[in-house]
Amino acid sequence: MKIYIGSDHRGFHLKEFLKERLKKHNHNYEVIDEGAFEYDPNDDYPLFAFRVGERVASNENSRGILLCGSGAGVCIAANKVKGVRALMSKDPEIVKMARRDDDVNILCLPSDFVSQELAWELVEIFLSTDFEPAERHIRRIKQIENYEKGSGTSN
Repeated sequence: MKIYIGSDHRGFHLKEFLKERLKKHNHNYEVIDEGAFEYDPNDDYPLFAFRVGERVASNENSRGILLCGSGAGVCIAANKVKGVRALMSKDPEIVKMARRDDDVNILCLPSDFVSQELAWELVEIFLSTDFEPAERHIRRIKQIENYEKGSGTSN
């Protein structure tokens, strides 16, 4: 599985930790860093969020991980990319439910509010939980996709 990862300066150190941990993990993850590539206190999170979002949206069997201080900024930006279903959470059960029910494809982490251990736990849950293709879940995702296509809310 391809995993695209990105962060701004506030998430940079945690991103580097997660990236190295993913590379050493026993699964066949191909980890692709979409920046920041160095700590720059003046960088802007939307650029990294758009980059990761575009990669995930164009690679069906991939996932993304984004980090910024609150996690909210990268989540808002990533969700602007058609085909992205990003979630910001620091709660393991919510991450599991969002993967299972909503087929979330990008996990956004609040680097100022999670430890390395919790961040790793959330990433493991995000990557190991499969989407449960129940009819209601598929129907709801189709409604989102139709809206993204400009079909409005009546479909």
